[in-house]
Amino acid sequence: MPRLASKKPVKQPPLLYEKSQELITRIQSIIGTKLLIYWTSNRGNVCDNDVIALYELFKKVGSGKEIAIFIKSSGGEVEPSLRMVNLIREYYKRVVALVPMECASAATMIAVGADTIKMGPLAHLTAIDSSLTHAMSPVEPLENRKVSVSQDELSRIVKLWNENRKPSDGNPYSDIFKYIHPLVVGAIDRSSSLSTKICKEILSYHIKDEAEAERISRHLNSDYPSHSYPITIREARRIGLDVSKLEKNVNDLLLDLNRIYSEMAQKALTDFDALNYHDNEILNILEGKDIQIYYQNDKDWNYIKEERRWQALNDESSWRRIETINGRQKRSQFHVR
Repeated sequence: MPRLASKKPVKQPPLLYEKSQELITRIQSIIGTKLLIYWTSNRGNVCDNDVIALYELFKKVGSGKEIAIFIKSSGGEVEPSLRMVNLIREYYKRVVALVPMECASAATMIAVGADTIKMGPLAHLTAIDSSLTHAMSPVEPLENRKVSVSQDELSRIVKLWNENRKPSDGNPYSDIFKYIHPLVVGAIDRSSSLSTKICKEILSYHIKDEAEAERISRHLNSDYPSHSYPITIREARRIGLDVSKLEKNVNDLLLDLNRIYSEMAQKALTDFDALNYHDNEILNILEGKDIQIYYQNDKDWNYIKEERRWQALNDESSWRRIETINGRQKRSQFHVR
């Protein structure tokens, strides 16, 4: 295996638990309530295992009347968003989302589950229309990888086709299916319906008017020209969300916390040769007072020339935990399957 064949030391990302804990203590003293962090790198994503990690945090920090959650993520799967909001609501009656920067897609779903969203000058939410990478998705030719397809993209193709169709033209899907497999089209349509339903369910935790929750959900899922359309604080207010400005001193400290996590999640790639490297990057970080849980890649990658694809080897990636117990740090693996 590549790692065994090389004596080159594998790069290790820094663990900055003491620094992040110091900032969490300072932020909690300012906001007057407990603080949790949900942070993912650009290569991390919202996933089911995050729910289990969040549960471990709550076992440590306990329950109460109100909690603030710093959310930074580019998104991921929609179902875990509902599970996370439900879990948060099991422990706390009132939830405040602190959003100093990117809070996109599935992370937007988590944020709209809060009673109040506080946004800084760099903050944005996004549309939450569905996109997915299916087993039958189209393959990008240069890198030989499957690409995601969104409901909005398909809808716009059909719309443009109908606007420009000739009387002799048939059904648009006869042409679409030449490039996008019918199973992918069906899966995206189902995913879009799921996304709208989940968003409505999340909003119902604090919006009792069912029609209003339905309106906001459909707006977030259907009314934007791009999945990554940035919803700033002005737009969020127009939508009908309870949004206010994040206090400058808190925003600055959260950005400092983001810099610490960004340093932890820096690329930790060790090249053995042109066809083999090791990946040790930290992807997701969840943290509260006296506990940090993070997911770290720990695997080799080997390029198969004949198939033009990478394969993973020696995969020891896992969730890991740092915890303060009686004034001492304890580090361990956090096993999730």
